[in-house]
Amino acid sequence: MNFNYDNLKSFFERIKSITFWQRLFSWKQIRKLSYDAYDEYTNLSENINNLNQELIKRESRIKELEKNIEISSTRLADLGSSAQKLENKLVTLESELSRLNKEKTELSNKIARFEQIDQTRTEEYQKNVSAVNAVRIGLEQERQKLSDERIREKEAGFEKLKQTWRNHEEIVKTAIKNICQLHLIEYVTDVPFKGKPDNTIKIAGEYIIFDAKSPAGDDLENFPKYLKVQTESVSKYVKQENVKSDIFLVVPSNTVDVISRFSYRMGDYNVFIVTVDTLEPIILSLKKIEDYEFAEQLTPEERENICRIIGKFSHTAKRKIQIDYFFSYQFLDILSKCNIDLPSDIYKSVQEFEKAEKLNPPQEKRAKQISMEDLVAESERLTLEARSRIQEKNDEESL
Repeated sequence: MNFNYDNLKSFFERIKSITFWQRLFSWKQIRKLSYDAYDEYTNLSENINNLNQELIKRESRIKELEKNIEISSTRLADLGSSAQKLENKLVTLESELSRLNKEKTELSNKIARFEQIDQTRTEEYQKNVSAVNAVRIGLEQERQKLSDERIREKEAGFEKLKQTWRNHEEIVKTAIKNICQLHLIEYVTDVPFKGKPDNTIKIAGEYIIFDAKSPAGDDLENFPKYLKVQTESVSKYVKQENVKSDIFLVVPSNTVDVISRFSYRMGDYNVFIVTVDTLEPIILSLKKIEDYEFAEQLTPEERENICRIIGKFSHTAKRKIQIDYFFSYQFLDILSKCNIDLPSDIYKSVQEFEKAEKLNPPQEKRAKQISMEDLVAESERLTLEARSRIQEKNDEESL
């Protein structure tokens, strides 16, 4: 702000240098100059007031600014403290972040290792699955092969059974003829009565009939029904003169399992179901009747004893056949498992030992009868030998 005080300065300079004569003769000029100076003075006063007012405002503004500065300083101090806290927290967070990053890296490495392990396990699992599938396929093929072999073996065995059934009539005839020749019993080729039974022998003036019966087809279930029908059809023989009222139907040994009934009392005659193995003891029992001059001389008790012996022979022979038949299948099953379950090298060794073995059962001589005393003596010898071996084993274990 620029102020012009020339009039006021001129007035005061003029007053200080005015003379008496100038006061008298130049007063009018001085008064005019005073008016101008006064106007300037008035303006100066106003300006000074204005300046004072401005100064007051500025002082007030300065105070306000100072107060604001103080508040700002306080806030700045607070902000500084907060900033320090934030900085400390930032340092803590950075430390925590660093730790988390380190843990993240470690976890990433672990995950990578686990993924690698899982990949390896997956590959091994796939290999194992492939191997197991290959083994399973091999086993299935081997099982199928074994199944086919067993089916073929069963078919071959069954075919052999059927062949045996087809030859059964001839087998029975040969067996009965041999028994009759060995024990001097008459085998009747041409019977003097109606009908043609398969086999007829004559003991004590009576004709005893042995008819061979075998299954006609593959199914054994109908065989018992077939035998029941045959027990009725043989009644035509009993009506003939001198034909014994006991008729024997001879069946194959391997059909015993399906037969539940072995004797039929048909009123005026009896029918017995027997096997080839039981023929000799039955015929020998019947031959005992020749020890009597006349059949009517037999007492009821003697007849009862003969029937009891024949029945016991029949039962024992049938049980022996059942047991042999059961164990034959068990032995065949064991032999099949040897071929399947034993390691190949061990099985080859078993075959070598098997080839080296030889069984020599006692040879049967036609002119020599099997002695009961010899059988008992042999049984006692085997029993003593077995007891001796058990005693030796116990003595070795006690040492």
